[in-house]
Amino acid sequence: MSSQPVLPPRLRRGDTIGLFCPAGPVRDAERLRAGVRLIEDLGFMVQIQGPAAPGDGYLADSDEQRAAHLHELWSDAEVKAIVAIRGGYGCLRMIDRLDWDLFRQHPKFLVGFSDVTVLLNCLVDRAGLIAIHGPMAGTLARSDERSRASLFGLLTGTSEERIKPRGLEVLRGGTGRGRLIGGNLTSLLHLLATPWERSWDGCILVLEDTNEPLYRIDRMLTHLSLAGRLSRLAGLVLGDFDLGGDHVGNLWLQEAVWARVLELAPPGYPIWARFPVGHRERNLALPIGVEAKMASDAGALELLSASVILA
Repeated sequence: MSSQPVLPPRLRRGDTIGLFCPAGPVRDAERLRAGVRLIEDLGFMVQIQGPAAPGDGYLADSDEQRAAHLHELWSDAEVKAIVAIRGGYGCLRMIDRLDWDLFRQHPKFLVGFSDVTVLLNCLVDRAGLIAIHGPMAGTLARSDERSRASLFGLLTGTSEERIKPRGLEVLRGGTGRGRLIGGNLTSLLHLLATPWERSWDGCILVLEDTNEPLYRIDRMLTHLSLAGRLSRLAGLVLGDFDLGGDHVGNLWLQEAVWARVLELAPPGYPIWARFPVGHRERNLALPIGVEAKMASDAGALELLSASVILA
């Protein structure tokens, strides 16, 4: 496999986007319908594989069936990209059932966040494909306009290569350059010491999480530090850390997380906070596996298109 990951073919109006639940079941049928309408209003067809109605329990289907749904969408030549319906929990249970050769031989975009972090990072590492950390079908309707535009910009090749978000907090300045990895903190942590963990050395790590109290986030960050995973990064980007609708409580939590990160992260690379990725309305799409540059003076993340091979 080439050291440069492959950028899957871009989408055109009229192409089909496949949807499936890789982890938990649908919780809000109206949100899914609203997401499907948004996709169709942009000129794309939608094909849903597997259960798409609210279900009991915490898994949308058996591990074997969820893996089969992904394989069926990936094997369908009419399906040009695949977007998760929601996260939850379950991707970790099926990664050893996935056909990474199939993914590598037929490059497509996979889109999601939260628990889908597991699939995104494994797809880069095992299949050498760029994946997209961004809004899912069940969250599209509540994502802000810029987040939706960033997702479809990446899918169609019309996105800007320079991301300069408003409200960015530069906790530690400097310049860093490396491949984008990461996503949900809890999901990433559970890849450690498994065959599915990839090296973080020289990478720009993106972290976010939701509904985790400070002591649990502290425990996870401390675990990463003690495991040496924060020692050789090229940069660290912190997205949203929230506990739900309490605005004051969320601000307090984020600032406490920032303080703990600064205690743990060794010197030598930039650290940003309040980057618009996470479980709230602001969730800009990011191409996991693409090389990027953190320019703290400009407050901009530059995506380096020359770091990938076009499919």
